[in-house]
Amino acid sequence: MPANELDTELALIREAAREAGLIAMRYFGKTPDVWMKTGQSPVSEADIAVDTFLRDALLAARPDYGWLSEETVADTSRLSARRTFVVDPIDGTRAFIGGQHMWCVSVAIVEDGRPIAGVLDVPVKGEIFEAVQGSPALKNGSAVSVRKSGGRPIVAGPKTMTRTALPGIGETVKVPYIPSLAYRIAMVADGEIDATFIKPNSHDWDLAAADLILRQAGGEVLTPDGISPLYAGDDPRHGTLVAGSGALLRAMVDEARHPDW
Repeated sequence: MPANELDTELALIREAAREAGLIAMRYFGKTPDVWMKTGQSPVSEADIAVDTFLRDALLAARPDYGWLSEETVADTSRLSARRTFVVDPIDGTRAFIGGQHMWCVSVAIVEDGRPIAGVLDVPVKGEIFEAVQGSPALKNGSAVSVRKSGGRPIVAGPKTMTRTALPGIGETVKVPYIPSLAYRIAMVADGEIDATFIKPNSHDWDLAAADLILRQAGGEVLTPDGISPLYAGDDPRHGTLVAGSGALLRAMVDEARHPDW
């Protein structure tokens, strides 16, 4: 795929995510209407406003692309599209509602199950993570990479999944829970933490953009079988996953394959 084509795709979703972040900020720190979806997951009027903007803006620019978003009723017509926008209007809605900083707008373009361009806009922190296939992952325009091994690895994830030690690795450092999964994976890409466990029932929109950013930073998101997940298929849900790099990632894959949590 020509690099200039990917750059054009990235520019499109970068600008859309930036504007979406500004829309979300109009509601942040205030008291937006909030209600509960199936499974007791919260959604706010900000999520809907951002989703509506992104859908209108992106599909106006690429009307032949598919659409998959957390806040839009699933449309299976995407299954026949060459490319699909995979979007989480606000990843980390609980954090957003609670006035915390770790939430982001996540936008990816997926082709043949793989993200080819991805952006995470983190407006409260003034951070933009982005990547395209074949190029370094960037944070605010500068290349990022996973942490080099050495010392006790810093591992994030749900309390039930994180461990104080991993076979072949030794003691680990656990960090407080990071509510946005996409941002948590970006922290791995940026070298702030080494890795994270991902509990079952994450979705394409949580993962697609962050997966690409991590991959281009030298890491991977893997299943317990050591396989990279696919996106924009029939079912957006995923089982247990791990994200990281090197020997630590391999140890976490083994742990996820034979869990005792």
